[in-house]
Amino acid sequence: MSRTIIYTYKKQEKQLAFSYDQYRSIHEAVAAAEGIDLTEFLRMEQQVEAVSSGSKAVRDFRDNHFKKLGFGKITLAKKEHRGIGEK
Repeated sequence: MSRTIIYTYKKQEKQLAFSYDQYRSIHEAVAAAEGIDLTEFLRMEQQVEAVSSGSKAVRDFRDNHFKKLGFGKITLAKKEHRGIGEK
């Protein structure tokens, strides 16, 4: 099932369809949409994850890196609950 990502890139709000089938995280999806190569970032993220005792260090590293790239808010839009038979 596809979800919608709402994100800000260089002070411009954008939306993007997202599915976990294609990307591991919403951060990877927005970077791909903006044409940003994350090869080096993913390597560093794995190293931070290997040496840290919790997920907070990884989350902080990711958030700080994406701020440097020009991203602001990156969130999934709320799910719309529909009744049976509604499209």
